[in-house]
Amino acid sequence: MARKIITPGIIIISLVIIIGLLLASILLIVWNEEMWIPPSGEVSLNDDGGSGNQRSVLGSSAQGVPEPIQSPTPDVPHPLPALRQEAEQYIVQPRDSLHQIAQSFLVSVDAIVDANEIDQPDLLEVGQVLTIPAPKPEGTGPGLKIIPDSELIYGPVSGDFRLAEFVHQKGGYLSGYREEVGDRQMSGVKIVERIAQEFSVNPRLLLAVLEFQSGWVTNADPDPATLDYPIGVAVEWRQGLYNQLAWAADNLNRGFYMWRVNALAIWILADGTILYIDPTINAGTAGVQHFFSQIYDRAEWDIAVDASGLLSTYTDLFGYPFQYSLEPILPPTLEQPQMQLPFELGETWSYTGGPHGGWGSGSAWAAIDFAPPGEALGCVESDAWVVAVADGLILRARDGAVVQDLDSDGLEGTGWTVLYMHVESRDRVKPGTYLQAGDPIGHPSCEGGVSSGTHLHLARRYNGEWIPADQDIPFVLDGWTSQGLGREYDGYLIRDGQQIEAWEGRESANAIQR
Repeated sequence: MARKIITPGIIIISLVIIIGLLLASILLIVWNEEMWIPPSGEVSLNDDGGSGNQRSVLGSSAQGVPEPIQSPTPDVPHPLPALRQEAEQYIVQPRDSLHQIAQSFLVSVDAIVDANEIDQPDLLEVGQVLTIPAPKPEGTGPGLKIIPDSELIYGPVSGDFRLAEFVHQKGGYLSGYREEVGDRQMSGVKIVERIAQEFSVNPRLLLAVLEFQSGWVTNADPDPATLDYPIGVAVEWRQGLYNQLAWAADNLNRGFYMWRVNALAIWILADGTILYIDPTINAGTAGVQHFFSQIYDRAEWDIAVDASGLLSTYTDLFGYPFQYSLEPILPPTLEQPQMQLPFELGETWSYTGGPHGGWGSGSAWAAIDFAPPGEALGCVESDAWVVAVADGLILRARDGAVVQDLDSDGLEGTGWTVLYMHVESRDRVKPGTYLQAGDPIGHPSCEGGVSSGTHLHLARRYNGEWIPADQDIPFVLDGWTSQGLGREYDGYLIRDGQQIEAWEGRESANAIQR
């Protein structure tokens, strides 16, 4: 038998082939890392509502917190509002508080107090003239993106999260917590669920914030100092999980929605430090940065909004947050479906509130208000009917709030939903009822939330995001279009050259009839 002779040429060719295969394998591994696709089951929704693949580009840090190889949710830098260079004078108006004035002028409460030598900040007088100093930033906040926009809102990617199962599996203090809210006992899980639905804030984010602040999600025996104020807002009337989470959700919303409308240029931290906002962050991150600005000084805030802060806690609980990203939440061609006024044909109601917060003061100015016919003022019983503005399924009807799902898929975080607030329990529609436009929902009242007079609070959401009543997607009811004046509750309804001004009370100027 002839022997095979291995020549030097054959050896060289073999080595070249082996090295080539090794290089190809390395390149394939690198390509797979850069085009990482979440495991099956972690999908997003396309603009048309269908499922689609979601790609994230991740690395890993020494601490185990994923780091983006390329920026997640890339955003065009936001145009930041120009800051004032000189002091201004402001005349105190009805409903004003020093906190609201400070927010609108982008300065700290302490700066106004010092400039005006105010002894009692809680006692402002209508007509009082205040000197508002110019803000003085001391640097710029980080550009690290903490969560995608879709992880702040109670939207499509929130629907599959099994809140109760997750909390009980973790076995922390939250899993056995109970509290009296209103007139009934509620578990910790039910409180988180209720806050998530009411404020339209993602329950995963609420749990991550609660865990970061107090350890309640995973620690069965948390620091006793956190038991009354688990979010860290140590104000007596904010005691308890419900009040603490409500405050947190409202402030997460405030940062998110103000960033959405380019109304922010700076953060004012709890110690009075003023920082420019990095213009490349996204709205979800703005919500988180704002929330922490309300409770932390500069050193603590820097930690909370860094990779080792809330992002690390979120990742430990749920995985890297950008794997849940759904973009865009609002399709660029989104239009409101046809809607009618929320009362019966032939009746005259009063337009009492222009654009203001959909739920709480921090959400988008998604709501407008109507008061029923009648001469009596205050919280009085009314037999007038609130009616459906469009066709759709009733999902919730409790605590004065009725939520209607216009695509009737049974999911509160997808498609268009309408909130009817302050609906009396008497004769109120039941969950699971399908209504057509004009069908009765219930009677206006003061039930639910805070109200000084019987009225209806009406607001819209799409994919869980509150839709402003004075921005790019017009709020139109029977042809009447809502228009804001840049100040909460002030605005008009306009149709065919007619104009109705929002006014508290019943006047000819705010009367509107179907």
